[in-house]
Amino acid sequence: MGFALGPRALSAGYKLAAFERTGSTNTEAIEHARGGERGPMWFVTSEQTAGRGRRQRAWIAPRGNLAASILEVMNVPPAVAATLGFAAGLAEEAALEKVSLEAALRLGEGRPRYALKWPNDVLVGGKKLVGIGLEAEIIGDRLAVVVGMGTNVVAAPEGTPTPAVSLAALGVQIGAEELFSALSDAWVEFRGIWDNGRGFAEIRKLWLERAAGLGEKVAINTGTTTLEGIFDTIDDTGCLIVRTADGRRLPVAAGEVFFGSAASVGAA
Repeated sequence: MGFALGPRALSAGYKLAAFERTGSTNTEAIEHARGGERGPMWFVTSEQTAGRGRRQRAWIAPRGNLAASILEVMNVPPAVAATLGFAAGLAEEAALEKVSLEAALRLGEGRPRYALKWPNDVLVGGKKLVGIGLEAEIIGDRLAVVVGMGTNVVAAPEGTPTPAVSLAALGVQIGAEELFSALSDAWVEFRGIWDNGRGFAEIRKLWLERAAGLGEKVAINTGTTTLEGIFDTIDDTGCLIVRTADGRRLPVAAGEVFFGSAASVGAA
């Protein structure tokens, strides 16, 4: 079975470039945008060799995992485009729920329970299953936005800041191709709700319903400092709001997040 768009994505006019192996689906997407591609278009592979995640960490997808990037060219400010990552998290969670139905019936209470970690990851039991990263570049009078999504389907990396897990280890026996088809359809739904930022209030509501660590102790390493407190909410721009011990509510635009008992480790 090869990669194919889901029926909803096909009818919505999405395009697809599938690779047996590539360095980075994000790079492929940006290069196509520079060459005149205006999308919307998916770039997908089950083996990525030179991807980059947050803070330029290697984002490698061994054969059997899913690396997928969606190119959307739009007329929105970069700050608005950044909130598209929350729609991506919702699309991933919806796709994962769909492909996990068999495992849910088989495993019962032991089924995987997916949660969204600010800003853009999907966790199961506190372990990272999906990483999501956004890139943007002004091309002409438009903003080319690439949302890269990497899912540990058959294998998970070791030695990561947040421990990682794969679908196979969770008992979900599906292929990258099946997951991608579900993801491409779910993207149409949540991209539509987001609606170039006009629907972010609804996206925010849906995201908070699935948020990991909401109301819990949190530490955020911003790269220059560490902020500790309680994860209170996200605001209408997507910033994480931390309630500090002295009652202040401080917005955080970017950083590495650690929850619960791991918060003290993250603050160290």
